[in-house]
Amino acid sequence: MLEVELADRQTVQYIVRRFNLRLKHHLGQNFLIRPDVVRAIAEAAELSEGTPVMEIGPGIGTLTQALARTGAEVTAFEIDGSLERVLSHTLEPYGNVRIIYEDVLKADLPAILGDREWHAAANLPYYITTPILLHLIQSQLPISLFVFMMQKEVADRILAEPGSKAYGALTIAVQYYCTVEKVIDIPPSAFIPRPAVTSTVLKMRRRTESAVAVQDEKAFFQMVKMGFGQRRKVFSNAMKTGGIAPELGEKILAAAGIDGRRRGETFSMEEYARLADAWCALR
Repeated sequence: MLEVELADRQTVQYIVRRFNLRLKHHLGQNFLIRPDVVRAIAEAAELSEGTPVMEIGPGIGTLTQALARTGAEVTAFEIDGSLERVLSHTLEPYGNVRIIYEDVLKADLPAILGDREWHAAANLPYYITTPILLHLIQSQLPISLFVFMMQKEVADRILAEPGSKAYGALTIAVQYYCTVEKVIDIPPSAFIPRPAVTSTVLKMRRRTESAVAVQDEKAFFQMVKMGFGQRRKVFSNAMKTGGIAPELGEKILAAAGIDGRRRGETFSMEEYARLADAWCALR
């Protein structure tokens, strides 16, 4: 196939007709038709000649093409094996692209990625955005930068501030491991078929050290889970629900210097770290 702009409305419509594609809603198959958007994602991914970059869900190759044009070495994971006949055609001009037809959550990523430093870029399927994101950032995989498109509602949760409605366990989980910045909002009109919601691209850079120092990460995230498990409960009651005896709970709160009458949704990451460290010291 000659090189054509894949993220073009007429090209996408032609490919859908040419290959008689039946877009699978349960796999979140929405194809970009905005060349400026795929270029913005590729630019945010900080790619250059030979940079190894992992893509998740290439679809018909619209974003893959933009990544490949930077000269990066692209490894893309596609769960829908029926798209092989499409991708072998649309990405034929690019010798720097490798497609692995496998679920990225089940793939042997340590073996595939090796010990080189990778970047990652993806238009994530909305239905599985959070599991994929958490799986990658909480792993020991050598991925230093993530540029992911996701539902705006999820992006807002990741970017949220303490006390806001969007603030939650996902906010803390991502910001604990990564710095986060918004790249661009994308309207439904930028896709075929049109999704019902606006999308957002986030750029997440893995921290060299976690956002807060804690004695025990497991205890830290257990505290976070208690705080957001039942958002309307004051934290002293949330700890009881989480299995911490009232007497111990009072000691933890006192040692951390935190008022247990506050709700967990108002606590900063630093306050959760103080609570977790106090719990470790007292139990």
